[in-house]
Amino acid sequence: MVENVIIIGSGPAGLTSAIYTSREEFSPLVISGTNAGGQLLLTSSVENYPAFPDGILGPDLIALMRKQAEKFGARFIEGDVVSVDFKSNPLKVKTTYGNYESKTVIVATGASAKWLGIPSESAFIGKGVSSCATCDAPFFKNKSVIVVGGGDTAMEDSLFLTKFVKSVTIVHRRNEFRASKIMQERILSNQKVSVVYNSVVEEVKGDTKVRGVVIRNVETNNTSELQTDGVFVAIGHSPNTSFLKGQLELDSKGFIVTAEEVKTDIPGVFVAGDAADKKYRQAVTAAGSGAKAALEVREYLQNH
Repeated sequence: MVENVIIIGSGPAGLTSAIYTSREEFSPLVISGTNAGGQLLLTSSVENYPAFPDGILGPDLIALMRKQAEKFGARFIEGDVVSVDFKSNPLKVKTTYGNYESKTVIVATGASAKWLGIPSESAFIGKGVSSCATCDAPFFKNKSVIVVGGGDTAMEDSLFLTKFVKSVTIVHRRNEFRASKIMQERILSNQKVSVVYNSVVEEVKGDTKVRGVVIRNVETNNTSELQTDGVFVAIGHSPNTSFLKGQLELDSKGFIVTAEEVKTDIPGVFVAGDAADKKYRQAVTAAGSGAKAALEVREYLQNH
């Protein structure tokens, strides 16, 4: 059986694509992955998604989107994609559950935040440890936080946080930032921001929430403890696109290269969400691109 559309991924982008394509009666097959739901599953409360004035838990928002897609006839399998063959016609998708063929594919595999990789970090995700300042800054009003990183992402996150928090301490492993000069100037001139250079976070400490971190100076090896209410990890994101190498055009960081927002270099293959978006990375923008990809699928199937 050749599918009308296969959607790879089940975050806001993939699920919105599933809602739109299922309402068109294309009966989409969604390969949700073993880590179904994307980055929203790591977010405790979402307060900036439209129609939820009291906020909604990230997993609950994903569950509602999936229920809506299933209502219109979307089908789900939980496996992961192992490889694809986009040079063939029909398009081929190999998963841990089996092999599938389709007239069109929407890639909505998202991106994963790069983490520090220390055990105590994962224990406090959603309890004071975050990788999304624009998502979680309002939860830290008038509190002290640290930002880990030294690139433009860390600078932008720090500046955004200063609108809410009492103070920001940037912890950077080198003795100078990698960020652009203008971003550095904005940070270093901001009275709410201080910097700890040549240092790494060794441990996150707390009880039911973050209370502090242990910092180690990489030159002296001395450790010290810093009290803080939140830890924002800002060392970048990696798009979940490694299985697409040689199949779609990717940029130097692995993000899918697009034309007209959601089109790839392969006819019939479209992309939605953070697999191509290295700037906005919001649930609502991912959902919007999911709708665009679905509308492109409709046009493609009508013309072919």
